[in-house]
Amino acid sequence: MKIRLPQYNGKDNFVMVVVMIPFAIIINSIIFGSAYFLNWKLFTLATPVTALAGSLDFILCGLVAVALKNRFPDEKQLMKRLCLMIFTFLIISGLYLYSLFRGYENIGFFNYRFNESGFVWSYFSLGLLNVFLTFLMEGISRYKDWKENWQETEKINATYKQSQLHGLKSQVNPHFLFNSLNSLSSLIQDDEDEAEKFLDEMSKVYRYMLRNDDEQLVPLSTELKFTASYMHVLKARYGDGLNLKLSISKADEDKLIAPLTVQVIIENAFSLNIISKASPLTITVTSTGGGLEISNNIQPKSVSDAMDFEAGLDNLIKKYELMNFPVSVSDDCKGLRVISVPLIIQKKEALT
Repeated sequence: MKIRLPQYNGKDNFVMVVVMIPFAIIINSIIFGSAYFLNWKLFTLATPVTALAGSLDFILCGLVAVALKNRFPDEKQLMKRLCLMIFTFLIISGLYLYSLFRGYENIGFFNYRFNESGFVWSYFSLGLLNVFLTFLMEGISRYKDWKENWQETEKINATYKQSQLHGLKSQVNPHFLFNSLNSLSSLIQDDEDEAEKFLDEMSKVYRYMLRNDDEQLVPLSTELKFTASYMHVLKARYGDGLNLKLSISKADEDKLIAPLTVQVIIENAFSLNIISKASPLTITVTSTGGGLEISNNIQPKSVSDAMDFEAGLDNLIKKYELMNFPVSVSDDCKGLRVISVPLIIQKKEALT
Protein backbone atom coordinates (compact mmCIF):
# COMPACT_ATOMS: atom_id res chain seq x y z
CA MET A 1 0.00 0.00 0.00
CA LYS A 2 1.37 3.38 -1.04
CA ILE A 3 1.51 5.95 1.75
CA ARG A 4 0.67 9.53 0.76
CA LEU A 5 2.20 12.26 2.88
CA PRO A 6 0.23 15.47 3.52
CA GLN A 7 0.68 17.95 0.69
CA TYR A 8 0.26 21.67 1.30
CA ASN A 9 1.41 22.72 -2.14
CA GLY A 10 2.77 19.63 -3.89
CA LYS A 11 6.40 20.54 -3.15
CA ASP A 12 6.37 19.42 0.49
CA ASN A 13 8.54 16.33 0.04
CA PHE A 14 11.12 18.24 -2.01
CA VAL A 15 11.37 21.01 0.61
CA MET A 16 11.68 18.43 3.40
CA VAL A 17 14.54 16.59 1.65
CA VAL A 18 16.41 19.85 0.90
CA VAL A 19 16.02 21.25 4.44
CA MET A 20 16.50 18.21 6.69
CA ILE A 21 20.21 17.44 6.29
CA PRO A 22 21.41 21.06 6.81
CA PHE A 23 18.93 21.35 9.68
CA ALA A 24 20.25 18.15 11.31
CA ILE A 25 23.86 19.34 11.01
CA ILE A 26 23.07 22.72 12.60
CA ILE A 27 21.07 21.24 15.50
CA ASN A 28 23.66 18.55 16.19
CA SER A 29 26.46 21.12 16.19
CA ILE A 30 24.56 22.99 18.92
CA ILE A 31 23.91 19.79 20.91
CA PHE A 32 27.36 18.18 20.70
CA GLY A 33 29.58 21.14 19.93
CA SER A 34 32.92 20.55 18.19
CA ALA A 35 32.84 16.85 19.09
CA TYR A 36 30.14 16.40 16.47
CA PHE A 37 32.59 17.23 13.66
CA LEU A 38 35.67 15.57 15.23
CA ASN A 39 34.08 12.18 15.95
CA TRP A 40 33.07 10.62 12.62
CA LYS A 41 31.02 7.85 14.31
CA LEU A 42 29.04 10.48 16.19
CA PHE A 43 28.55 12.48 12.98
CA THR A 44 27.41 9.50 10.87
CA LEU A 45 24.99 8.21 13.54
CA ALA A 46 23.54 11.46 14.92
CA THR A 47 22.96 13.12 11.55
CA PRO A 48 20.43 10.58 10.12
CA VAL A 49 18.75 10.18 13.53
CA THR A 50 18.18 13.94 13.84
CA ALA A 51 17.16 14.22 10.17
CA LEU A 52 14.63 11.36 10.57
CA ALA A 53 13.18 12.88 13.72
CA GLY A 54 13.05 16.28 11.98
CA SER A 55 11.22 14.69 9.05
CA LEU A 56 8.58 13.30 11.39
CA ASP A 57 8.21 16.77 12.91
CA PHE A 58 7.91 18.25 9.38
CA ILE A 59 5.23 15.70 8.41
CA LEU A 60 3.24 16.35 11.60
CA CYS A 61 3.41 20.09 10.96
CA GLY A 62 2.32 19.38 7.39
CA LEU A 63 -0.79 17.59 8.65
CA VAL A 64 -1.64 20.61 10.78
CA ALA A 65 -0.98 23.00 7.87
CA VAL A 66 -3.26 21.07 5.50
CA ALA A 67 -6.00 20.92 8.15
CA LEU A 68 -5.79 24.68 8.77
CA LYS A 69 -5.75 25.40 5.03
CA ASN A 70 -8.96 23.41 4.63
CA ARG A 71 -10.49 25.07 7.69
CA PHE A 72 -9.57 28.65 6.65
CA PRO A 73 -9.42 28.63 2.81
CA ASP A 74 -10.55 32.22 2.16
CA GLU A 75 -8.11 34.96 1.19
CA LYS A 76 -9.31 37.18 4.05
CA GLN A 77 -8.44 34.38 6.51
CA LEU A 78 -4.81 34.18 5.36
CA MET A 79 -3.18 35.97 8.31
CA LYS A 80 -5.29 34.06 10.81
CA ARG A 81 -4.27 30.79 9.16
CA LEU A 82 -0.57 31.67 9.10
CA CYS A 83 -0.55 32.82 12.73
CA LEU A 84 -2.26 29.63 13.86
CA MET A 85 0.22 27.58 11.83
CA ILE A 86 3.27 29.27 13.34
CA PHE A 87 1.87 29.04 16.88
CA THR A 88 1.09 25.33 16.49
CA PHE A 89 4.42 24.59 14.79
CA LEU A 90 6.33 26.22 17.66
CA ILE A 91 4.55 23.98 20.18
CA ILE A 92 5.12 20.83 18.11
CA SER A 93 8.76 21.75 17.43
CA GLY A 94 9.39 22.48 21.10
CA LEU A 95 8.13 19.01 22.03
CA TYR A 96 10.19 17.51 19.21
CA LEU A 97 13.40 19.24 20.38
CA TYR A 98 12.87 18.30 24.03
CA SER A 99 12.35 14.67 23.03
CA LEU A 100 15.47 14.78 20.84
CA PHE A 101 17.66 16.29 23.59
CA ARG A 102 16.41 13.85 26.24
CA GLY A 103 16.73 10.98 23.78
CA TYR A 104 20.39 11.70 23.15
CA GLU A 105 20.93 11.99 26.90
CA ASN A 106 19.49 8.50 27.41
CA ILE A 107 21.70 6.93 24.74
CA GLY A 108 24.98 6.17 26.45
CA PHE A 109 27.02 6.08 23.26
CA PHE A 110 26.58 9.82 22.65
CA ASN A 111 27.82 10.81 26.15
CA TYR A 112 25.49 13.81 26.14
CA ARG A 113 24.02 15.64 29.12
CA PHE A 114 21.02 17.93 28.77
CA ASN A 115 22.07 21.56 28.37
CA GLU A 116 19.46 24.27 28.83
CA SER A 117 21.45 26.90 26.94
CA GLY A 118 21.87 24.57 23.93
CA PHE A 119 18.18 23.73 24.06
CA VAL A 120 17.17 27.42 24.05
CA TRP A 121 19.45 28.22 21.10
CA SER A 122 18.18 25.19 19.20
CA TYR A 123 14.57 26.14 19.88
CA PHE A 124 15.23 29.71 18.74
CA SER A 125 16.87 28.45 15.52
CA LEU A 126 14.06 26.01 14.88
CA GLY A 127 11.49 28.75 15.54
CA LEU A 128 13.08 30.94 12.87
CA LEU A 129 13.12 27.97 10.50
CA ASN A 130 9.43 27.35 11.20
CA VAL A 131 8.53 30.96 10.36
CA PHE A 132 10.65 30.86 7.20
CA LEU A 133 9.20 27.53 6.04
CA THR A 134 5.63 28.66 6.77
CA PHE A 135 5.94 31.68 4.49
CA LEU A 136 7.96 29.70 1.93
CA MET A 137 5.31 26.96 1.69
CA GLU A 138 2.51 29.52 1.50
CA GLY A 139 4.40 31.38 -1.23
CA ILE A 140 4.88 28.17 -3.23
CA SER A 141 1.18 27.34 -2.76
CA ARG A 142 0.05 30.75 -3.97
CA TYR A 143 2.41 30.61 -6.95
CA LYS A 144 1.09 27.15 -7.85
CA ASP A 145 -2.51 28.40 -7.63
CA TRP A 146 -1.66 31.43 -9.76
CA LYS A 147 0.06 29.26 -12.36
CA GLU A 148 -2.86 26.81 -12.51
CA ASN A 149 -5.35 29.68 -12.88
CA TRP A 150 -3.19 31.24 -15.59
CA GLN A 151 -2.95 27.94 -17.46
CA GLU A 152 -6.70 27.42 -17.11
CA THR A 153 -7.35 30.91 -18.45
CA GLU A 154 -4.99 30.25 -21.36
CA LYS A 155 -6.87 27.03 -22.13
CA ILE A 156 -10.18 28.90 -22.08
CA ASN A 157 -8.79 31.62 -24.33
CA ALA A 158 -7.27 29.10 -26.74
CA THR A 159 -10.49 27.12 -26.90
CA TYR A 160 -12.50 30.28 -27.37
CA LYS A 161 -10.24 31.45 -30.20
CA GLN A 162 -10.49 28.06 -31.83
CA SER A 163 -14.29 28.05 -31.65
CA GLN A 164 -14.38 31.67 -32.83
CA LEU A 165 -12.22 30.79 -35.81
CA HIS A 166 -14.41 27.79 -36.55
CA GLY A 167 -17.51 29.99 -36.44
CA LEU A 168 -15.90 32.54 -38.74
CA LYS A 169 -14.70 29.88 -41.16
CA SER A 170 -18.16 28.32 -41.28
CA GLN A 171 -19.57 31.67 -42.34
CA VAL A 172 -16.98 32.70 -44.92
CA ASN A 173 -16.40 29.34 -46.59
CA PRO A 174 -17.00 29.40 -50.36
CA HIS A 175 -20.21 27.35 -50.14
CA PHE A 176 -21.82 29.72 -47.69
CA LEU A 177 -20.75 32.80 -49.64
CA PHE A 178 -21.86 31.29 -52.93
CA ASN A 179 -25.26 30.31 -51.54
CA SER A 180 -25.74 33.67 -49.82
CA LEU A 181 -24.75 35.66 -52.89
CA ASN A 182 -26.92 33.43 -55.05
CA SER A 183 -29.85 34.14 -52.72
CA LEU A 184 -29.06 37.85 -52.81
CA SER A 185 -28.92 37.81 -56.61
CA SER A 186 -32.35 36.18 -56.81
CA LEU A 187 -33.79 38.66 -54.34
CA ILE A 188 -32.42 41.63 -56.29
CA GLN A 189 -34.26 40.43 -59.35
CA ASP A 190 -37.50 39.59 -57.52
CA ASP A 191 -37.70 42.01 -54.58
CA GLU A 192 -35.21 44.83 -54.11
CA ASP A 193 -36.54 45.75 -50.68
CA GLU A 194 -36.13 42.18 -49.47
CA ALA A 195 -32.65 42.07 -51.01
CA GLU A 196 -31.69 45.20 -49.07
CA LYS A 197 -32.99 43.67 -45.85
CA PHE A 198 -31.10 40.42 -46.57
CA LEU A 199 -27.86 42.37 -47.09
CA ASP A 200 -28.44 44.30 -43.86
CA GLU A 201 -28.99 41.11 -41.87
CA MET A 202 -25.95 39.49 -43.42
CA SER A 203 -23.80 42.47 -42.42
CA LYS A 204 -25.12 42.16 -38.86
CA VAL A 205 -23.95 38.54 -38.78
CA TYR A 206 -20.37 39.46 -39.67
CA ARG A 207 -20.38 42.57 -37.48
CA TYR A 208 -21.42 40.53 -34.45
CA MET A 209 -18.75 37.91 -35.03
CA LEU A 210 -15.99 40.47 -35.44
CA ARG A 211 -17.15 42.70 -32.58
CA ASN A 212 -17.25 39.80 -30.13
CA ASP A 213 -13.90 38.38 -31.17
CA ASP A 214 -12.38 39.14 -27.73
CA GLU A 215 -15.49 38.50 -25.60
CA GLN A 216 -15.84 35.28 -23.62
CA LEU A 217 -19.44 35.95 -22.59
CA VAL A 218 -22.30 38.11 -23.91
CA PRO A 219 -25.89 38.71 -22.73
CA LEU A 220 -28.39 36.18 -24.03
CA SER A 221 -30.45 39.00 -25.54
CA THR A 222 -27.44 40.01 -27.69
CA GLU A 223 -26.87 36.44 -28.81
CA LEU A 224 -30.54 36.08 -29.78
CA LYS A 225 -30.46 39.26 -31.88
CA PHE A 226 -27.53 37.80 -33.78
CA THR A 227 -29.37 34.48 -34.09
CA ALA A 228 -32.34 36.27 -35.66
CA SER A 229 -30.06 37.85 -38.29
CA TYR A 230 -28.30 34.55 -38.88
CA MET A 231 -31.61 32.72 -39.35
CA HIS A 232 -32.83 35.41 -41.75
CA VAL A 233 -29.82 34.67 -43.99
CA LEU A 234 -30.45 30.91 -43.77
CA LYS A 235 -34.19 31.28 -44.44
CA ALA A 236 -33.41 33.00 -47.74
CA ARG A 237 -31.83 29.74 -48.81
CA TYR A 238 -33.97 27.10 -47.10
CA GLY A 239 -37.30 28.94 -46.94
CA ASP A 240 -40.02 27.00 -45.15
CA GLY A 241 -37.70 24.02 -44.82
CA LEU A 242 -36.03 25.62 -41.79
CA ASN A 243 -37.93 27.00 -38.80
CA LEU A 244 -36.78 28.59 -35.56
CA LYS A 245 -38.99 28.85 -32.48
CA LEU A 246 -37.98 30.95 -29.49
CA SER A 247 -39.40 30.76 -25.99
CA ILE A 248 -37.23 32.96 -23.82
CA SER A 249 -38.10 34.33 -20.39
CA LYS A 250 -37.48 38.05 -19.88
CA ALA A 251 -35.67 37.23 -16.65
CA ASP A 252 -33.13 35.13 -18.60
CA GLU A 253 -32.26 37.70 -21.26
CA ASP A 254 -29.67 39.45 -19.09
CA LYS A 255 -27.89 36.20 -18.24
CA LEU A 256 -24.66 35.41 -20.05
CA ILE A 257 -23.69 32.92 -22.72
CA ALA A 258 -20.61 32.28 -24.83
CA PRO A 259 -20.95 34.15 -28.15
CA LEU A 260 -21.93 32.03 -31.19
CA THR A 261 -23.24 29.23 -28.94
CA VAL A 262 -26.67 29.11 -30.58
CA GLN A 263 -25.15 29.52 -34.05
CA VAL A 264 -22.82 26.54 -33.59
CA ILE A 265 -25.73 24.35 -32.44
CA ILE A 266 -27.96 25.49 -35.32
CA GLU A 267 -25.16 24.75 -37.79
CA ASN A 268 -24.75 21.33 -36.26
CA ALA A 269 -28.48 20.65 -36.65
CA PHE A 270 -28.85 21.62 -40.31
CA SER A 271 -25.58 19.88 -41.26
CA LEU A 272 -26.82 16.56 -39.85
CA ASN A 273 -30.44 16.63 -40.95
CA ILE A 274 -32.55 16.78 -44.11
CA ILE A 275 -34.12 20.18 -44.79
CA SER A 276 -37.09 20.46 -47.16
CA LYS A 277 -40.57 21.93 -47.32
CA ALA A 278 -41.98 18.44 -47.05
CA SER A 279 -39.81 17.64 -44.03
CA PRO A 280 -38.96 20.96 -42.37
CA LEU A 281 -36.24 21.11 -39.75
CA THR A 282 -37.59 22.85 -36.67
CA ILE A 283 -35.16 24.23 -34.10
CA THR A 284 -36.60 25.30 -30.76
CA VAL A 285 -34.71 27.47 -28.27
CA THR A 286 -36.24 27.52 -24.78
CA SER A 287 -34.96 29.14 -21.58
CA THR A 288 -35.37 27.08 -18.44
CA GLY A 289 -34.19 29.53 -15.80
CA GLY A 290 -30.84 27.83 -15.30
CA GLY A 291 -30.04 27.41 -18.98
CA LEU A 292 -31.11 27.02 -22.59
CA GLU A 293 -32.56 23.92 -24.20
CA ILE A 294 -31.97 23.87 -27.95
CA SER A 295 -33.77 21.01 -29.68
CA ASN A 296 -34.40 19.88 -33.22
CA ASN A 297 -36.31 17.05 -34.85
CA ILE A 298 -34.06 14.23 -36.06
CA GLN A 299 -34.21 13.41 -39.79
CA PRO A 300 -30.64 12.37 -40.60
CA LYS A 301 -29.00 12.81 -43.96
CA SER A 302 -27.78 9.66 -45.68
CA VAL A 303 -24.53 11.43 -46.64
CA SER A 304 -23.27 14.35 -44.59
CA ASP A 305 -20.25 16.63 -44.53
CA ALA A 306 -20.89 17.22 -40.83
CA MET A 307 -17.41 16.41 -39.55
CA ASP A 308 -16.43 20.08 -39.17
CA PHE A 309 -19.73 20.95 -37.50
CA GLU A 310 -19.45 18.04 -35.05
CA ALA A 311 -15.93 19.30 -34.23
CA GLY A 312 -17.44 22.75 -33.69
CA LEU A 313 -19.98 21.34 -31.21
CA ASP A 314 -17.27 19.33 -29.41
CA ASN A 315 -15.18 22.48 -29.16
CA LEU A 316 -18.13 24.40 -27.74
CA ILE A 317 -18.70 21.69 -25.12
CA LYS A 318 -15.02 21.76 -24.17
CA LYS A 319 -15.10 25.55 -23.79
CA TYR A 320 -17.98 25.37 -21.32
CA GLU A 321 -16.27 22.53 -19.44
CA LEU A 322 -13.18 24.72 -19.00
CA MET A 323 -15.45 27.35 -17.46
CA ASN A 324 -16.93 24.66 -15.16
CA PHE A 325 -20.33 24.82 -16.87
CA PRO A 326 -21.11 21.47 -18.53
CA VAL A 327 -23.17 21.15 -21.72
CA SER A 328 -25.31 18.04 -22.16
CA VAL A 329 -26.39 16.41 -25.45
CA SER A 330 -29.27 13.93 -25.63
CA ASP A 331 -30.44 12.08 -28.73
CA ASP A 332 -33.03 9.99 -26.90
CA CYS A 333 -35.92 12.44 -26.53
CA LYS A 334 -38.75 11.03 -28.68
CA GLY A 335 -37.22 11.88 -32.04
CA LEU A 336 -35.55 15.05 -30.82
CA ARG A 337 -31.96 16.00 -30.22
CA VAL A 338 -31.75 18.24 -27.15
CA ILE A 339 -28.67 20.24 -26.21
CA SER A 340 -28.73 21.93 -22.81
CA VAL A 341 -26.49 24.97 -22.35
CA PRO A 342 -26.06 26.74 -18.98
CA LEU A 343 -26.85 30.42 -18.55
CA ILE A 344 -24.30 32.27 -16.44
CA ILE A 345 -25.50 34.89 -13.98
CA GLN A 346 -22.26 36.75 -13.39
CA LYS A 347 -19.31 36.98 -15.69
CA LYS A 348 -16.80 36.32 -12.94
CA GLU A 349 -18.35 32.86 -12.36
CA ALA A 350 -16.83 31.66 -15.62
CA LEU A 351 -13.33 32.39 -14.35
CA THR A 352 -13.52 30.64 -10.98
